[in-house]
Amino acid sequence: MSVASHLNSSDGSAIAADDDQLIGGSPESAVNIDFRQLFAIGRRNIVVIIGVIVLALVIGLIFTLLSTPRYVATASVQIDQEAQRILNTEDNTSPAAYQDIDRFLQTQTDILDSRAMAIRVAQTLHLIGSPQFFRAMKADQPDKDDGSKTQQEQKEATLKLIEDNLSTDLKRNSRVVLIAFSSPDPDLAARVANTYADQFIASNLQRKYDSSSYARQFLSGQLADAKTRLEQSERQLNDYARAAGLIKTADTDQNGQTTGPHSVTTASLIQMNAAANDARTARVAAEEKWRAVEHMPLMNIPDVLSNQAVQLLLQQRAEATANLQQESARHRAAYPTVLQLKAQVDELNQQVTTLASDIRASIRDQYESALKQEQALEGQVNTLKSATLAEQDRSVRYNILAREADTNRTLYDGLLQRYKEVSAESGVTTNNISIVDRADPPMRPSSPKLSLNLLLSLLAGIAIAAGVVFVREQMNDAVRAPEDIERKLNLPVLGVIPAAEEADNLIEALESPRSPIAESYHALRVALLYSTVNGLPRSLLVTSTQPAEGKSTTAFAIAADLARLGKRTLLIDLDLRRPSLHRVLKMSNDIGLSSLLAHQADLGTIVRPTPIAHLDFISSGPIPPNPTDLLGSPTLSDMLAHLSEKYDVVVLDGPPVLGLADAPLLTALTEGTVFVIESDRGHRGATKSAVRRLQGARANLLGAVLTKFDAKKVGYGYAYGYDYYRYGSPDDHDENVA
Repeated sequence: MSVASHLNSSDGSAIAADDDQLIGGSPESAVNIDFRQLFAIGRRNIVVIIGVIVLALVIGLIFTLLSTPRYVATASVQIDQEAQRILNTEDNTSPAAYQDIDRFLQTQTDILDSRAMAIRVAQTLHLIGSPQFFRAMKADQPDKDDGSKTQQEQKEATLKLIEDNLSTDLKRNSRVVLIAFSSPDPDLAARVANTYADQFIASNLQRKYDSSSYARQFLSGQLADAKTRLEQSERQLNDYARAAGLIKTADTDQNGQTTGPHSVTTASLIQMNAAANDARTARVAAEEKWRAVEHMPLMNIPDVLSNQAVQLLLQQRAEATANLQQESARHRAAYPTVLQLKAQVDELNQQVTTLASDIRASIRDQYESALKQEQALEGQVNTLKSATLAEQDRSVRYNILAREADTNRTLYDGLLQRYKEVSAESGVTTNNISIVDRADPPMRPSSPKLSLNLLLSLLAGIAIAAGVVFVREQMNDAVRAPEDIERKLNLPVLGVIPAAEEADNLIEALESPRSPIAESYHALRVALLYSTVNGLPRSLLVTSTQPAEGKSTTAFAIAADLARLGKRTLLIDLDLRRPSLHRVLKMSNDIGLSSLLAHQADLGTIVRPTPIAHLDFISSGPIPPNPTDLLGSPTLSDMLAHLSEKYDVVVLDGPPVLGLADAPLLTALTEGTVFVIESDRGHRGATKSAVRRLQGARANLLGAVLTKFDAKKVGYGYAYGYDYYRYGSPDDHDENVA
């Protein structure tokens, strides 16, 4: 940036440089937002913004009024992780691990949203191809036809309507799923939502029933195979037992429980061995008893003494002996009564002796009988032992077959028991899903919502307005503020001239030291004094893009301000098509530059003094038919070279750039060019094109001057501070400062 832009900070150019850094500076500063510029853009486009927002609100209102009211009915179901057991034989495996409950609940929600559930609901309510359903949903029904393709299209259209208007919501940290259905018909919305809840439960039960049915079918097949294997193994066992002559029986213990299979031979051996043991015990007892009484007197044998017959005989003998003693005491031995009693006593003694001998003989007989029985049983036991040992050799294969049959029997019993349990479970409707709330027909529509739609329309209007304003700002190359000169044209800002009222007299405004215009041109003068390394150029061309941008005013102000500094200044009106400086200075234009270039007058004749000291003026003269040819003649170049030596500075009010070839020709004849731009004037790319033309002509562009700048009009308010000071009397000024 040139020194002039820095020296012009008093009139706002420094602020423009700062704003330029905020807009397109380093990456660190690129994130900053220039709210002042945004406010200015909004103020400039306030009509467009309001129009777009109002249009958006009107569209939102119309859309709301024309939209079909829709009703949302909501049912809720609770999904438990595990159903309550009824028979205590249900599968103990949980549907999902507790740490995986979120995935389990999400899976159930996905089942609710599945196409299969939509088909179940549509079939239950007979919605597929139903004209009433499509009318209630305010949707077009596919044309009816007998072809299968159209039937499929109606099915797809019905399912799409159901899926598009269904919404499920699983709240966080909750097992309750909300099932909502939207429809223009509130009754239909409630029916569909409730049917979804009912069919969700029915589908869950159906899946469980199908699972148990598959288990029953599988167990039934396994049970049949196990039964076949059991029959084969038992048949093989029986065939081998028949062939080997093995007869197996099952023993029982004291509690009546089966202890295991035994053969008949083994069972007989056990019985004979037990009988032999008993016989041996009886023989030992009989033998001991016999040995005890074998040499014992008859009347000392316990069995004799305990015999009732012996006791009766002994009692009779005692009575007969007592009678005998009595009779012997009264009579002699030969007395008949005595003899009779004596014979009776002898008879009783004989009977006692005989009976005691028989008792001892019976004890001996018992011993001999027990001995023979023992010997017989031991013989049978020995025979059965041999038979049992032989049978054990034949039972090896039998035991193998028996274990195989037992294994098959155990497997068959287990499968049979599980089959019975599964069959019993299939009739029990255990369910882990229950309805919490059923949907009721809604009383008020859920959409459209006027307040929400207006809010969305407002937001959309703001967004669209922002987009429109952005596009307008990007496509409009009008220079509104000083920073636009540097950002859009890449030119330094030499000065900013505020807008003046049409009634203001330019010369009076410039002569007033406290007028804003005078102060602005003073700042421009200072910038020009330091615009190059050599100071003020000796010749200065003032041009603009189009007419009426303040070019002539700027040229006059620059020349007048330099003249007041005491510099010998010459002002030349080179705009041979639309001259205006002679009217500003209130001079005639009968003779001037065109007269000189047409060789109708000399230089001394056309140079005229002005009311401003040190300022001379050359008017354009009569308007020629060929201004470009005159300006391109060597006479002008020689004249400017001569005048540059005579005056300290020569200021040329040149023609506009666009549409003419004059300005590019004149830039080669001057040391510096000042480009004048009218503030907030849409050029549609003309300004950039003019700058490129001047640069293409190798013009020494010192910078640009922004004229007719109204900070309030372009939306910047008091940001540039041109009204910061109150211009008036010293007293008014002091009062303002105070």
